[in-house]
Amino acid sequence: MKTILEVKDLYKNFYNKEGEIEVLKNINFTLKEGEILTLLGPSGSGKSTILNILTKLLQPTSGEVNLKGNIGYMFQKDHLLEWRTIMDNITIGLEIQKKKTPENISRVEKLLKTYDLWDFRNMYPKELSGGMRQRVALIRTLSVNPDILLLDEPFSALDYQTRLLISDDVYKIIRNEGKSAILVTHDLSEAISMSDSVVVLSKRPATVKSTYDINLRQNENLTPLQTRKVPDFQNYFDTLWKELDSYETK
Repeated sequence: MKTILEVKDLYKNFYNKEGEIEVLKNINFTLKEGEILTLLGPSGSGKSTILNILTKLLQPTSGEVNLKGNIGYMFQKDHLLEWRTIMDNITIGLEIQKKKTPENISRVEKLLKTYDLWDFRNMYPKELSGGMRQRVALIRTLSVNPDILLLDEPFSALDYQTRLLISDDVYKIIRNEGKSAILVTHDLSEAISMSDSVVVLSKRPATVKSTYDINLRQNENLTPLQTRKVPDFQNYFDTLWKELDSYETK
């Protein structure tokens, strides 16, 4: 697989009245085409800062980001506009980019039909469940046809059962659409079940402690929920737990 993103020797410092705060320290990782990579680490370790650098919302203090393609960002909250219909929410990115062409609208309509949202296109966000709102948010991100999806703890606001179901939905959509993705989470089970590889970050200043390839899908059709039942899942969980525990207890 080709490399679609390379993060090389990335550093990020912030400044306040107390002085300089080092947030990221020598971050290195690569993302392959069609891969789902998870950044795993404790809260406040700089995971979202990395995503903000990838989208150029922030500039790194030093280091390189080599990107082949464009990025779509799915936030922790769905940020749907309550006064716009589902269809109008999904196409807002196309409007902003002045790309609301018949071809792109046709592609959005196909996404809505494929992922069971077509019948809801004229409804408003308040009429949908939390899980369905997140599915709409993902389709909105896909509407601009990004090469890489950035998912910043997209399930954290959902109850546990809905979180499991929606993670299956999101996984299937990413795979079906042939996208690469970076998922940010501090949930071990989520990281293992969703990912092809996991980058473990230390507490701040974040460094890359280790990177793990996750090889649980001999059957490519396994969903994240089904993957949690594969015997080797527990081995990955125990290994990553020790990685996290090794610095969180110090």
